[in-house]
Amino acid sequence: MIADGTSFGLAPGGSDTDLKNLRLLVQLRWLAIAGQLVTIAFVELVLNIQLPLVFMAMTLGALLALNLISLHWLRRKRAPNIAWVLLIDILLLTVQLGLSGGGRNPFIALYLLQITLAAVLLHPGQCWRFVALTGLLSAMLTRVHLPLRLPEYEPFFTTYLAGMLVALMLNAVLIVTFVTRINRNLRDRDARLAQMRQHAAEEDHIVRMGLLASGAAHELGTPLASISVILSDWRAMPATSGDPELQHDIAQMQKAVDRCKSIVRGILASSGEPRGEAPVPTTVSAFLDDILAEWEENHDQAPLKLRNQVKPDIRILADAALTQLVSTVLENAHEVSPDWVELTASLRDEHLVFRVGDRGPGFRPDVLENLGKPYNSSKRGQGRGLGLFLVVNAVRKLGGDVTVSNLQAGGALVTLKLPLDKLSVTGDRR
Repeated sequence: MIADGTSFGLAPGGSDTDLKNLRLLVQLRWLAIAGQLVTIAFVELVLNIQLPLVFMAMTLGALLALNLISLHWLRRKRAPNIAWVLLIDILLLTVQLGLSGGGRNPFIALYLLQITLAAVLLHPGQCWRFVALTGLLSAMLTRVHLPLRLPEYEPFFTTYLAGMLVALMLNAVLIVTFVTRINRNLRDRDARLAQMRQHAAEEDHIVRMGLLASGAAHELGTPLASISVILSDWRAMPATSGDPELQHDIAQMQKAVDRCKSIVRGILASSGEPRGEAPVPTTVSAFLDDILAEWEENHDQAPLKLRNQVKPDIRILADAALTQLVSTVLENAHEVSPDWVELTASLRDEHLVFRVGDRGPGFRPDVLENLGKPYNSSKRGQGRGLGLFLVVNAVRKLGGDVTVSNLQAGGALVTLKLPLDKLSVTGDRR
């Protein structure tokens, strides 16, 4: 017979893997209950072997009650103590074997299932204790059991061989089912742990970059102020005041210095307050207009093709960080495709989607495969690939997603998918 148990001594916060394993045990326990009922009925009605049905029914009732308790703990997401699960399994199996011939019952081979589960789920020390317990219970069953009462005409050896064959096949099927699915759960757990370690490493990298950026911003403040003063003096000098071409060049230099000072102030503001500038209510159209205006101000000869497919317009909360995300992707596209960059905004599945396309050489396969990792870039040079790395991690922290692909006609497409519930103003649309 087959017997499975449930868990007592449950921990308050169960891991995903433990809960999956308990759910698997619950599912297979239902099969065990059904299998025991069929086996008992076959032995009693077809083979005419008398069994202590009342006591075996009580054991089945206990197994059913334990399964219902397991379902209760699953609903409460409580972590099972797997050692207790297997201990109750082996004790209930021993009871059923003791009621049906003990060591002479061919289903004693099902102890191998319990040992297999212990080897997969428990620590080596616990596993060896289960091996010792199994040996002790098997030896006890040779002395303490209710004998099978075979019909006078039924040869015991023939019945035993048939039962052993059934027990062997059943044991094999259950072991493969258990071990395959439990190993899959363990692989899923290992994959989640690896992903968590990767995210922790990425966050550590971002923190170190933020510290470096903050320090650089402090150091750049003084020379930028000095350059600004020098440019003001140059503008007022007699040698330059009458030369329109020099005045234009000085104005462009002052404009570049003012932009650098603005970037430095933004870095310092972001490092002083975790969320940087407070988000301000705006609309998608206004946000895109600001992006376009900033682009035209900094890229005189590089047109940006803007397509706004968000109709009707929608109100959102935007801050400098959101602007920086889109601008970083646009700058990357401009580096590889100076003559053509396209920005498209649309709504898809309650997400605001920005798509940036270019006509550059596209991404190498290894860059596509390692999306989101630092220093992962098709461009040569030290420090390349950090922009996209920061964009990917910032979007993921907002609950969104970033995908990159190469276009068949040439060029690349970067898609930023941001959840509206993180951007919208009380879901108001106009």
